[in-house]
Amino acid sequence: MSDTTAEAGRRPRPALAHHFDDLAQQKDAATLGMWVFLATEVLFFGGLFAAYSVYRGWYPEAFGAASHSLDITLGAVNTAVLITSSLTMALAVHAAETGERRLLVLFLVATMALGAVFLGIKAVEYAAKFAEHHVPGPSFHFEEEALSRNAQIFFSLYFVMTGLHALHMVIGLGIMTWMLVWAWNGTITKEYASPIEISGLYWHFVDIVWIFLFPLLYLIGRHA
Repeated sequence: MSDTTAEAGRRPRPALAHHFDDLAQQKDAATLGMWVFLATEVLFFGGLFAAYSVYRGWYPEAFGAASHSLDITLGAVNTAVLITSSLTMALAVHAAETGERRLLVLFLVATMALGAVFLGIKAVEYAAKFAEHHVPGPSFHFEEEALSRNAQIFFSLYFVMTGLHALHMVIGLGIMTWMLVWAWNGTITKEYASPIEISGLYWHFVDIVWIFLFPLLYLIGRHA
């Protein structure tokens, strides 16, 4: 092999960062970084879930009554929307791995559209809570006066938990927009599909968080 050929063989690919030996090493490092990040997110949401569980154990009647005031239909629709978005995200990853650019763009757009639908439905729910004065604060009002104080704790946790989840969804939409641009301009290829895979991990995590939030907030103890 000539020196010129050897030099060309060592020349980094366009998608390869200079501090990695090859794309496989770069993918492994990026994937590990995402899993470490998701582990910290599990700890973050885990603390909120623990706080919610403790307060629900202390005030089951108030939490059940407050849960009953949530719109279970909208919550169920949002659950179906996010499960479907996980499917389209998985299909986008498969399209990236097989080099099907048009399908990749299609499934990314579908994933983003479903994410936007989720946020729209959540905005409708929030608007209803404001109209019913179920937002914690000076104007808070709950129909059952005896449970009002503890019901306010429920709604505090409800807005914190669902609000943080919605923020993660907005960030996910930003990431998907970036991936869509890369897919459109050809940066994502069959050989360089790791950004879609790693973005998919984040998207699936956000969906899984909602799978826990829905039964905790909307289902458990609502008929207590």
